[in-house]
Amino acid sequence: MSDFRFGTKLEDRSQEQYREPPMYRVMLLNDDYTTMDFVVKVIRQVFHHSSEEAVKIMFDVHKKGKGLVGCYSQDIAVTKQRQVLVMAKSEEFPLRCEIEPDL
Repeated sequence: MSDFRFGTKLEDRSQEQYREPPMYRVMLLNDDYTTMDFVVKVIRQVFHHSSEEAVKIMFDVHKKGKGLVGCYSQDIAVTKQRQVLVMAKSEEFPLRCEIEPDL
């Protein structure tokens, strides 16, 4: 059976390989000024984690220097990073957010 619009067989098109987009990890970085409560607020509002999970991630940020808040395609990771930075700036906190490839 042919697909008349494209001139290829439907069987051929169904066997095409599609690759998932590369993923990027979004990390929050510790600093000496941003409050723990604000970090939890950011994790809950921007990344939609539960309160319990947000506290766990916040303690990773506090104790380890950074914490993973999510893994997304590049465009979503960049959008989330911008949301974090806008929230931090509006509250006058120096909270930093990094994006790194998920290898």
